[in-house]
Amino acid sequence: MSVARSRVLDLMKVQCRIFSSTYNPDRTRTGNKVLRERLKGPSIAAYYPRRVATFKDLKNLYPDLETWDDDEEDRLEHISFLKARGKGAPKKKRTGNESKKIFSGKKKKAPAPQPS
Repeated sequence: MSVARSRVLDLMKVQCRIFSSTYNPDRTRTGNKVLRERLKGPSIAAYYPRRVATFKDLKNLYPDLETWDDDEEDRLEHISFLKARGKGAPKKKRTGNESKKIFSGKKKKAPAPQPS
């Protein structure tokens, strides 16, 4: 005693209307589950505290004001020590041709020793 497919589909339509769900008789993937979820952006943004003014902002706003940033001074001092030891960051290339001069791509082979 099987029920006709059309009656089952009608029942599904009514059921979806009552429970406010999407009518999808073919059961295709529509992405409704993801679209119904709460948005995460506002809660993630509210998690982090608001940004406050930094020494850099004060220096940009008032260039004539003399400020002292200990962290920045420590960073610059550390970089100068590294550069003095030869451990600093490499210089940036200015043009494409400049990088080709430094690295040609192929190594030259050393001449083979000749038997005497």
